[in-house]
This record gives sequence, C-alpha cells and structure tokens, in this order.
Amino acid sequence: MFLSTYENKLDKKGRVSVPASFRSYLSNLGYNGVVCYPSFNNQSIEAWPQDRIEKISNAIDSLNPFEEKRDFFATSILSESVSFQFDGEGRISLSSKLLKHAKIKKDMIFVGQGKTFQIWEPTIFEKFKTNARKRSNLNRASLKWEHQLNK
Repeated sequence: MFLSTYENKLDKKGRVSVPASFRSYLSNLGYNGVVCYPSFNNQSIEAWPQDRIEKISNAIDSLNPFEEKRDFFATSILSESVSFQFDGEGRISLSSKLLKHAKIKKDMIFVGQGKTFQIWEPTIFEKFKTNARKRSNLNRASLKWEHQLNK
C-alpha cells in the first residue's frame, strides 16, 4: 500500500524522486512507473498504478456510450492522464500542466492514500490536512469495520 507522507523537490532538470516505498509497491505490482492526472476533487495530482486506471476506464466504458456523464469522466480523467516511467534513479518528470494544476513550484509532498497516492504543494496540503482531520473527527462514526463471523 501507499502509506505515509514524504517531502521532495524538483531537481534542476525538473525531475522528482518518487519515494522508495511507493516505487517498491509499484514494482511488486509489476510496474516501473505511475499514471498521473490532475485531481478534480483537490488542487493536487492523483497518482495511480496502471491497473487502477484501467479499472476506472472500465467503469467509464460501462456507462451508456451516448450519456453525457461518460464523456465528462473520460475527459476529466482519461484525457488528462499521463503515464510516467521511472528513470534509473526512481525519478519522473511531471508535466508543467500537472505542476501548474497543483501549484507546485519546487517542493512537493507525496501523500499515501492506500491504493493510490497524491502529490501536493506543501502549504496547500497542510491546509487540506487540517480540514480533513476536523471532518474525519466529525464523521468518524461512519467508518465501519468489516466483521468476520467465525464458523
């Protein structure tokens, strides 16, 4: 899983090193890269393994081909997605379009989200995190554990 948060920065050539634990998880899934797209929920970059982007593509394909929602999702996610391969040192070169969306100039935070991760500008993420913590506290009763019955 993608867990924890890591801070890193763009190098002089515009590359950033993806955290080793994130690369290791992707490698265990059989990938030497990651698919990124601008989040439409937040001012961040969504980063997903290839199989996860294929699942969302299949979900979009399951919609009626003549339904507006299908085009909205395909345009918002698939047309904006970019596949990045890790170089020999585990770096990727994020596009200027993605960096602009997330308002990243040099420093960035990699945020584990379980099966995916996000990339944020640090000060924007801190504000989001503070709000997320407050809202999580208010909504904590809605997070349910699955109960296994022993037979």
